[in-house]
Amino acid sequence: MDAEVVQLVDQAGPYLTAAVGAYGAAVLTRAQDAAADATVGLGQRILQLLWRRGDEAGRAELARVVDEAADEQDDAYSAAVLSRLLRRALRDDPVLQEEVSELLPAPAAGTVTITASGERSIAAQHIGTAITGDGHTPPRP
Repeated sequence: MDAEVVQLVDQAGPYLTAAVGAYGAAVLTRAQDAAADATVGLGQRILQLLWRRGDEAGRAELARVVDEAADEQDDAYSAAVLSRLLRRALRDDPVLQEEVSELLPAPAAGTVTITASGERSIAAQHIGTAITGDGHTPPRP
């Protein structure tokens, strides 16, 4: 189950970040605009699912996290905060897992998503040796 939760969070993360970036805290209560971008709209629907399924304390935490992410200028930080919240909600609620899974587009067969984040970061699906950093002398063949 944990692998499925991680996969759902990885898939949903960009949508959540886009929705919060576009609407801020209003994403939780805003009616979906017909002209809204698909990515923002999907992120909004996922966040609203979390909102509707939460109790009073859960809604307060969600509102706080979304406010914090909306005010943050660092998208990586916002994505991490939102992903952590979604991960916890999905682990605690198998029905929510199914609902979020149904909202997300199915990954294309054979598709691999690789994310590299940060200065000098690299991303690769198949790699022998990857060495990063200053002052390194690569080995001779």
